[in-house]
Amino acid sequence: MKPQTVQTDYSSPLYLNKLDAYWRAANYLSVGQIYLKDNPLLRRPLEDEDVKIHPIGHWGTVPGQNFIYAHLNRVIQKYDLNMFYIEGPGHGGQVMVSNAYLDGSYTEIYPEVTQDERGMQRLFKQFSFPGGVASHAAPETPGSIHEGGELGYSLSHGIGTILDNPDLIAAVVIGDGEAETGPLAASWFSNRFINPISDGAVLPIVHVNGFKISNPTMFGRQSDEELEHYFRGLGWEPIFIEGDDPAVMHTKMAETLDSAVERIKDIQRHARDNNDPSRPMWPVLIFRTPKGWTGPEKWDGQTIEGSFRAHQVPIPADRHHMQYTPALTEWMNSYRPQELFDEQGRLKPEISDILPKGERRMAMNPVTNAGKIVKDLKLPELADYAVKIDKPGAQDDQDMHVLGEYVRDVMKLNEENRNFRIFGPDETMSNRLSPVFEVTKRQWVAKIDEVNDEYMAHYGRVIDSQLSEHQAEGMLEGYVLSGRHGFFASYEAFLRVVDSMITQHFKWMRKASDQAWRADIPSLNLISSSTVFQQDHNGYTHQDPGILTHLADKKAEFIREYLPADANTLLAVFGKIMNDRQRINLVISSKHPRPQWFSMEEAAELVEQGVKIVDWASTAKNGEEPDIVIASSGTEPTVEALAAIQILHQQLPELKIRCVNAVDLLRLRHHKRDPRGLTDEAFNAIFTMDKPIVYAFHGYEGLLKDLFFDHANRNLHVHGYRENGDITTPFDMRVLNEMDRFSIVKTAVRSLPNSERYAEIVREMDAMLGKHTHYVRTEGTDLPEVADWRWEGLK
Repeated sequence: MKPQTVQTDYSSPLYLNKLDAYWRAANYLSVGQIYLKDNPLLRRPLEDEDVKIHPIGHWGTVPGQNFIYAHLNRVIQKYDLNMFYIEGPGHGGQVMVSNAYLDGSYTEIYPEVTQDERGMQRLFKQFSFPGGVASHAAPETPGSIHEGGELGYSLSHGIGTILDNPDLIAAVVIGDGEAETGPLAASWFSNRFINPISDGAVLPIVHVNGFKISNPTMFGRQSDEELEHYFRGLGWEPIFIEGDDPAVMHTKMAETLDSAVERIKDIQRHARDNNDPSRPMWPVLIFRTPKGWTGPEKWDGQTIEGSFRAHQVPIPADRHHMQYTPALTEWMNSYRPQELFDEQGRLKPEISDILPKGERRMAMNPVTNAGKIVKDLKLPELADYAVKIDKPGAQDDQDMHVLGEYVRDVMKLNEENRNFRIFGPDETMSNRLSPVFEVTKRQWVAKIDEVNDEYMAHYGRVIDSQLSEHQAEGMLEGYVLSGRHGFFASYEAFLRVVDSMITQHFKWMRKASDQAWRADIPSLNLISSSTVFQQDHNGYTHQDPGILTHLADKKAEFIREYLPADANTLLAVFGKIMNDRQRINLVISSKHPRPQWFSMEEAAELVEQGVKIVDWASTAKNGEEPDIVIASSGTEPTVEALAAIQILHQQLPELKIRCVNAVDLLRLRHHKRDPRGLTDEAFNAIFTMDKPIVYAFHGYEGLLKDLFFDHANRNLHVHGYRENGDITTPFDMRVLNEMDRFSIVKTAVRSLPNSERYAEIVREMDAMLGKHTHYVRTEGTDLPEVADWRWEGLK
C-alpha cells in the first residue's frame, strides 16, 4: 500500500498558531539585533556588556514586514510558489536577516552564525555594528537584490525580475513613505509591460503604517475609498487588510493572500490557456498596521506604537542607560521566547516545520543570487556588420544605426533563451536603433491603436513606451540582477535623471563583490546618445555630459567609460561588453551621420588597448618624438582634432604631430590609481614626457585634468564642454565651447616654443571663427568649409 499523504490545513487554528509563533520569533530576533551584543535569550539579567553602546537601526516597519514575510512563507508552501521578497521600505534590514536566519538560509551561507544560542549572539552583535552588517537589506543579506537605501525603485526592480520568468512572483513590499517618491508613483504604470503569458507576476504589498521619520504619510491619511479609486484608475485591483489584533489579522491575512495568489494564478491560467495577453487587473494589497506594531505603546508619556516615534529605536536603552533595560527585557519577553527556542537556542521544530525548504525559501531563491544561473549571450560576428573603410573619413555612416543592425541579430540569436532586452524612455527610434524592430516589437500590454501606434505588441524585446528614465533603468537593473542581459539607451543629458539610481546599483555591486558566495551578475550597460556636441534643436537643457564625471568618481574596477569615434569602434565596444560581468559600462555614441575612420581590425585593437597612437593621422612616424600631441575622445572631438591636424599640417608642414585616440577613457589614469591605467612607461611612450598635449574631449574638462594629474606630462590643454549652450548648429556648439578645430589650432600653436612666430595663424583662425559666427547667424547653418570638410590625409 502507498503511504497516505497528510494534507496540511493552512488555515487551521493550529497552523496559524504556529505561524504566529514564527512571527513572534522574527520580531524577537529583530529587536535583539538593534540592542544586544550578548545574552541573546535573556537567560540571565542584562549586564552592561550585553547591551550595545549605540543601538542603531529601525523598528517601525519591521513587525509589519515580518508579518508579511511569515504569511508569504505560508502561501509558498500552500501553492508551491516560486517567489522572492523585495524590501522596499528603506529601513528595517533585520527583517530579511531574521527570516533568513530562522529558515536556515543565513547559516548555510554564514556557517559561523549557527542556529543556536552562540549563533544568535553573533547575529545580534553584528547588526549595525562596526565590521558587521548594514541596517538595510544589503548585498550581505541572503535573498536580497534591493537595498532600499534610496527609495522609489522597488516595484521597477520587481518588474525587471519577472520579465521572461513566467513562473516567478516578486513579492514587492512598498513602504507608504516610499510610495510618495516620484519613481515609485510612476512605477504603478508598469503593469502595462507585464505579459501574463510570457512573464511572471509582481504582488505589490503597500505597507501603510501611517508615518515616516517625523511626519504622517500621504497614504496613511487617505481613506480606503480614495485609495480604491487611485489604484483602480492605475489599472490595479486593490485588496485591503487592516488591523492590530494578531489573532484576527492572521486569519484575515491568510484569506487575503490566498485571494491574491489565486487571482494571479487565474490571470495566468486564462492568458496561457487562451493565448490572451491582454492586460488584466493585477492585485495589489493595501496592508494597514500600526507603525511599531507589538512594540512599546508609550515611552516617557508619549505614544510610540502607531506614531512616528516608533520609526527608529523606540526606547533609549543602551550601555550608558542601563536603567531602561528592564523595559527592553519586558518588551522582548512579550514575544515569549521560551515558547519559540529550545535549550540550545534553536527554533523549535514544530515551528520550523511550517517553513519552505531548499530553493523555495525566499532567501535562497535562485534569482536572488543570479550570477549562478546566467547564460551568456550568443553573439554574431562583428565583422559581418563592419563599415568598410577604403580611406579614413571618406564616407559617412550613423554609428547607432550600424549598432542597431548588430543588436537586431543579437536578439535573433537569443530569442530561444529570452535573456536580452532593450530599455529606454521613448527614444529607441530617436537613437537610431530602429533595425531592432525588424525582429521584435515594443512590449505594450495595453490598448494598441493599429493606425497610429508603431512597432507595438503585447510581446516584444523592447520596453521604451513609458517616458520615465527611472522606470526603464530600474527595470534593466532588475533584469540584470536576476541574471539576464540588456542595455538602457537615453539622451545624454537625461542620464543625469537616474545617476543616483546608477550609483545605488554601483554600491550594490561593490558590496556584493565582497561576498564570496555571491556570483557576478551581468553588467549594467548604458548608452548615451543625442550628445552635447550634436544638439541642434533641443538647446541648453539637453547639454550635459556630466555622467562621465559622475561615474569616474566610483571605484575603478566597477566602471568603464567608452567613447568610440565611429561605428566600427562602437561595434568593438559592444563585442566587449555584451557578456561582461559586475560592471557599469557607459558608452557615449553618435546617432547622426559622421565620418568613419577605423577599419574593424584597427577598431578592435583600439578598444583592446584603450588608448592608441593613430599612425595615419600623425606626421611624427615610426616612434619619432613629436613636437605636439593632438588627442581626442568622442565622436565630434575626433572630427575636430583631425580637422585641426590637417590645418596645422597645411600651415606648418614641418611640424611633427602625433595623433592619439582614447576610447576606453579611464585607461588614462595612472597605474598606481587603477591597475588598468597607464604605467609611466606606457604613458610617456604615447604622450611624451613634456611635449604639449592638446586634447579635444567630449566631457567636462576637469575630468580629463584629473585623469592626467598623476602623470609626468602636465603640459595639457583641454578643449571640452565649458557649459556654454544654446539652440544652435552642431558646429556652433563646438565653437561656443572652444572645442572646434580653429580654437584647437590656436591653442596648439600658442603651446609651441616661440609661439609669437605663429601670430598670423592665430589671426587666421580668429578670422575663420568670426566668419563662422556671422554665417551661422545669417544663414542658420554651418559654413560650407565645415559642413563639406573631408579628411584629405597628410600630403
